[in-house]
Amino acid sequence: MDRLEVAHRRLHNQHLSGLPLADPAAVVRHLGASQAQEYTMAKWSLGQRSADADDTAVQAALDAGRILRTHVLRPTWHFVAPEDIRWMLALTGPRVRGLSRYYERQSEIDEALADRSTDVIGEALQGGNHLTRAQVQEALARAGIEARGVRLVYLMMAAEQAGVAVSGAVSGKQRTYALLDERVPPTAPLDPDEALAELTRRFFVSHGPATVKDFAWWASLTLHEIGRGLAMLADELTSVEVDGLTYWFAPADAPARDPAPTVHVLQGYDEYGVAYTQGRSAANIAGLTIAPPDTNMVIQPLVLDSQFVGWWRRIVGRDGVVAEPHLAVTLDDDQVAAMRAAFDRLAEFAGVPIVLRLDS
Repeated sequence: MDRLEVAHRRLHNQHLSGLPLADPAAVVRHLGASQAQEYTMAKWSLGQRSADADDTAVQAALDAGRILRTHVLRPTWHFVAPEDIRWMLALTGPRVRGLSRYYERQSEIDEALADRSTDVIGEALQGGNHLTRAQVQEALARAGIEARGVRLVYLMMAAEQAGVAVSGAVSGKQRTYALLDERVPPTAPLDPDEALAELTRRFFVSHGPATVKDFAWWASLTLHEIGRGLAMLADELTSVEVDGLTYWFAPADAPARDPAPTVHVLQGYDEYGVAYTQGRSAANIAGLTIAPPDTNMVIQPLVLDSQFVGWWRRIVGRDGVVAEPHLAVTLDDDQVAAMRAAFDRLAEFAGVPIVLRLDS
């Protein structure tokens, strides 16, 4: 196995190549969790791995609670399956909360305030109330808790990581919070070892081949915990050394590759890019400079036959969307046609026209 094979196996295991999964909820279950802070484009990550799913279908799954959005794993938004949320929060929540302590202190949040705020939020959400962030802020204010800006963000995160609040149905154009216990029927808990083994399995089956440090970044777990998880899955996972790195994955024959050229238009936090730190170079073997120097913008990658070849900018207007590709390579006519096809698929998913501006 070489790095190019690593990249193609990742495409296949993440269902960006090969057969799509049945629906957006199946994508979330397969991936374990999918990073989702850029809400509109995060839905595209689920749609492009699903059979015949558009933005409306993904939103319907979120509104119905077949997919949930919460802060789990790293202290950022993720999509997660309802049957997984409790054991995943129990496994990763304490460490994720620990990673938030610095920012909580900056906002003058201590344990007593976080607990009191969580109680107030839980009471406000009871009875099927799906509240916007502004409505939650009002409920906290009535209880004498000042919460705005970053302070409100971290109080809400504490309520999510305590298993009290979770995403609700969209109200107009605004996202809401709901009570987790009303959103998801109680499920039998996994013991800590079962949860660790399951998260380890999910990651390496869906994201492998990947390194231990990739998983540590993705899951906010310690290297010791990951070592225990791999030991419990000794009969299910295997490893291979490629260019000095050890990659873990579920053993299988090399998958068939999509016909070349194939282009994938990704959102900035798609799992194909964001899930890897140590093993990131497998998707950029040529060592291309993809992002502009000193940029602080979210880079939305363009992938050609498993490799990052550039990024694209999305400009939303009244009449549709303009897509501006910024390429680090020169494409031939067939590759340009493949890129057009990829943007056409995004336009079909979004239900809005996308004008591809190739002279940018």
